[in-house]
Parts: sequence; C-alpha cells; structure tokens
Amino acid sequence: MKIGVDLDGVVFDSENEIRIQAELDDLLKYKRNGVEHPEGFWEIDRYNWTDEQLIEFRSGIREILERSNLMPGAKRILDMLKKDGYELVVITARGRIGLSVEECIQQFKEYNLEFDKCYWKVEDKAEICKKENIDLMIDDSPIHCKNLVENKIKTLYFRDVNREKLEENEYLKEVNHWGEIYRYIYNLNMEEKTK
Repeated sequence: MKIGVDLDGVVFDSENEIRIQAELDDLLKYKRNGVEHPEGFWEIDRYNWTDEQLIEFRSGIREILERSNLMPGAKRILDMLKKDGYELVVITARGRIGLSVEECIQQFKEYNLEFDKCYWKVEDKAEICKKENIDLMIDDSPIHCKNLVENKIKTLYFRDVNREKLEENEYLKEVNHWGEIYRYIYNLNMEEKTK
C-alpha cells in the first residue's frame, strides 16, 4: 500500500506553532481582539489582518517552522508503517515559503525520518496522488481533503480541534492523532486480506 503524507499539521506540529505565534502577534503586536473567524484555515481568514500584517507575519514563517517539533506519535507510527512494508510518499506545499527543500530534508535527517519519495511545493495534491497511485492520503487541510475526496482518493483528515468539520464518507475519515491513523491503516489492511 502506498500512503501519501502531508508534513505541516500531520508530521510536524508547525500548524500549532503558527497558530500560537499568530495569537501572540494579534494580541501583542497588532493590539487586536483575537480570532474573528475561528473556522478560517489561514491567519488572514481567522484574524482579518491587513495585507501588510499578513506579509509581516509570513516573513517569520521560517523561524516558526524551524522550532516546530514532531507531532506526538508521528515518528513511532511512521517507523511502524515502514516496518510493515508500506511505501511512504511526502506530498507537501513545503518549499514555497519558509524552509527550503534542503532544510526540510535536513529536518528529516535530524529526526531520522525515512520516506520513499517526496513531492515539494505541491498545489494540487490530488494530481500527485493519482500520478503516484496513492492508496491513502493523510492531510490536515480541509481544502485539500475536499479536493482529494472529489477525486475519489481515500483520505484521512487529520483534524485539529479548531478546524472545519467535514462529513465522513467512503473516501474520508477523520483522525485526531497518529494512533488512530495506525488503527485505520491496520484495519484497512485486514479488510484487504479477507477479500
């Protein structure tokens, strides 16, 4: 089985770091009143910042990504999946802003993460999933998850508490941590074996 894996908000806790820094900047730097639209995915949608404030915030993304850590359980479960014989393919937007591809690869080395293939700076994850014949994609973006489901790609929506709720169906399952991801893949594999 081939598994597609997003990085930010799935393998790395960078999405949490971004939200923390956005909250601090909104309060301390911009002297504003906090999240105005909690359902928004991006800072500009959540805070109604000006273009200048957004540019200023995004100029610090590199530092935020550098201090992000692994999501709890990510390394252990990724290692278990590799040991179980699954092929792991990174499909990420990383490399467009923040860390360069080379710096991301250095993070992999620091955490001893092993992937079979990596796609960087991706805008259309469904296109890559089709090209690679991905059996299951793991992503935290409701936008990407909706697109994957529309393209009939099995998707695990790694949803954080403040993210948009999506309706589960035969192509979409919500998960909230790496233990649930492993259970889903394990059960999916058992179903395949009994067919």
